[in-house]
Amino acid sequence: MMSSQDLKNFDKIRLAGVVRESIVDGPGLRFTVFCQGCPHGCPGCHNTQTHDFDGGYDCDIQKILDAIDADPLLDGVTFSGGEPFCQPEAFYNLAVEIKKRNLNIMAYTGYTYEELVSLKDPAVDLLLSQVNLLVDGRYVAEERDLSLLFRGSRNQRVIDMDKTREEGNVIISEKYA
Repeated sequence: MMSSQDLKNFDKIRLAGVVRESIVDGPGLRFTVFCQGCPHGCPGCHNTQTHDFDGGYDCDIQKILDAIDADPLLDGVTFSGGEPFCQPEAFYNLAVEIKKRNLNIMAYTGYTYEELVSLKDPAVDLLLSQVNLLVDGRYVAEERDLSLLFRGSRNQRVIDMDKTREEGNVIISEKYA
């Protein structure tokens, strides 16, 4: 089990970049954090520049929070990638601070929810505990569908994490099904 002291050491995120105001990375006006590094290598991925774990740059979480605080119009923050769940401790620390600002959190992952839970990784579980909407599953080019909201292929799900935690099983967001 990870101690809270351990979490204090995760004050930087390896980033590919950010988008300060996005309307395509989740509901409402969002600040989107694109992390660097992804193990999935999905053919047809539109963020291939985020795959290399040695690419990008390290960014202090406080710098991200300062940028979020500078925009009072934001509805929420989206974690995208790359693969945010490859940096769960740092993203958890960022998420805790975002929640203090009464903003919602959406996260994209190439893992399925079930794969993330089966890792039995305390840091992954902590990050999942902060997420309101989770888009899970690898991008599958053969299942590409431009009519879907906030996802690229039909196999991906938009999971209502608040209801999933309440019910104890995966609940798909009716709003974005």
